[in-house]
Amino acid sequence: MTADDALAIAIVGARRATAYGLAVAGELAADLARRGVTIVSGLARGVDTAAHRGALGAGGRTIAVLGHGIDGCYPPENRDLASEIEAHGALVSQFFPGTPPQAHNFPVRNRTIAGLALGVVVVEAAERSGALITAAAAGDFGREVFAVPGRVTSEMSRGPHGLLRDGATLVRSWVDIVQELPSPWRDAVHDAAGVPGGESAVTAPTSEEAAVLRTLTVDDAQHIEDVIVRCGIAPARVSVILVSLELAGRARQLEGQRWVAVGGGRS
Repeated sequence: MTADDALAIAIVGARRATAYGLAVAGELAADLARRGVTIVSGLARGVDTAAHRGALGAGGRTIAVLGHGIDGCYPPENRDLASEIEAHGALVSQFFPGTPPQAHNFPVRNRTIAGLALGVVVVEAAERSGALITAAAAGDFGREVFAVPGRVTSEMSRGPHGLLRDGATLVRSWVDIVQELPSPWRDAVHDAAGVPGGESAVTAPTSEEAAVLRTLTVDDAQHIEDVIVRCGIAPARVSVILVSLELAGRARQLEGQRWVAVGGGRS
């Protein structure tokens, strides 16, 4: 770890995350990492993995806090990811080498995640989950607690929505996170001029985002397959763009993978 890793945000959430949760976690991690923020998470399946990969894909730093000895890897399929993290951040463990990934280790690991970060973002989580333990520890340590809203019908939204009900900061984009940081840390974030008020951080849509927005209206919901056909952009890319537009408050997902524009409609 380096001195720069003091400017860190933890992103945690469900192991069985939805496609929405994975996309949001990756996007938030990438946006923060591009601005010099180190991403802390727990190397678990789902949201943790997406957050680590988002930071690495953006050329940033990420720290994985392990629930076992430093010489192991759990889950085993993340062994290559752990090697990437070691090269572009750090693997951290408070357990002796050879300690297996036992259930009682993970609440301890979750408190360490909270302790290493200025704030904790919960993307998706059931009502009882490790991510909520991390959020509770953040509150105990005087750290900021953030939550990403989800669909009210999804069980994975219950954890974040409960945090929002209890006073957590709602996250729509990286701006909502950075503007809550204490002044010295907020000032250390790259390209964050004007963030406290949020106005100058709101950017015009990219050409791809504009193409997707042109397929959406305020009143007539469009199925994602129709959006893909009409905008002519690769399906995987459209999914990411729609999530980005939703985080920016420009689009909203309805039941059955249908989307509408928010506010001014077509751009």
